[in-house]
Amino acid sequence: MAEKHIIISQKEPKLLTVYDSLSKKYGVNFTFKPFYHIEPLSSLEYRAQKLNILDHTAVVFSSRSAIDAFFKISEEHRIKIPEDMKYFCSTEIVANYLQKHIVYRKRKIFFGNGTAESIITAIGTKHVGEHFLIVACDSNKNELTDLMDKKGLKYTCALFIKSVLEDLSGVDFSKYDAAVLYNPSDVHSILKTYPEFKQGNLKIISYGKSVVKALEEAHLNIAVAAPTPDIPSAAKAIEVLLSE
Repeated sequence: MAEKHIIISQKEPKLLTVYDSLSKKYGVNFTFKPFYHIEPLSSLEYRAQKLNILDHTAVVFSSRSAIDAFFKISEEHRIKIPEDMKYFCSTEIVANYLQKHIVYRKRKIFFGNGTAESIITAIGTKHVGEHFLIVACDSNKNELTDLMDKKGLKYTCALFIKSVLEDLSGVDFSKYDAAVLYNPSDVHSILKTYPEFKQGNLKIISYGKSVVKALEEAHLNIAVAAPTPDIPSAAKAIEVLLSE
């Protein structure tokens, strides 16, 4: 059986157990390469939004990079975040990361399980009167803002971080059997490097709702879409593809 090659648009994970298992079972070689990286906005880019952080009583974070950018910009602009500010995080891991910047035990911190619905559940009825600042939210409507609109919550979306596309000229996609893409920026990086990109025999695994739209707009076909109840992880999606 010929060895298969799959490129994954992320950093190599610390634990490779699941990928080692797939490699042995299906004779596949994995390449890990981020297709973009995250940077905080510059002070000039932040000021252009004409945002006043202190107009808000609660902050919503979905990533550790968003937390770093929020406190970096606050420090640069000499904004003292009040101790009674409330923090709503997408997951417990993200919430725990706040300890890098604040005294965790003295603050009001809530977290979900990674879904937009879980953030709304954490807000509940007790915090509906807050003015929420959603950090690193793009200018378009998304699942969380849709749910906040339905609940009648007051919020502001503001950019604190930006995606910087990587040069993928060193990647020959024709040599890969499949690619796993997680973010619209993964798609944008491919198209920026290869404006006339042809999918050919490359199978694409999408992980997450946001990347699906970008792939559809680029007229690229999806072989396996995740997560779903039957395919909860990217590793499972790879196994489904390989077992076909």
